[in-house]
Amino acid sequence: MLELRPNCECCDKDLPPDAPDAMICTFECTWCRDCAENVLLGVCPNCQGGFAPRPIRPAAALERHPASTVRVLAQDCGARA
Repeated sequence: MLELRPNCECCDKDLPPDAPDAMICTFECTWCRDCAENVLLGVCPNCQGGFAPRPIRPAAALERHPASTVRVLAQDCGARA
């Protein structure tokens, strides 16, 4: 089950479970579309893989399987720009 992390690991933008611009890699690293495309240039700094749009979990499923509240920030994301 996806964690649905609450923020972009680069710019710390809030990414609620229904955010249409949330992107993930195969390890669920979470980024906003702007950072994924323009800062990270399509390559996850953690796994070196690409990104895919994060699925939106239906509201009814969120009741049983809530999104994560743990914020994660990459230490050197801004240095990649």
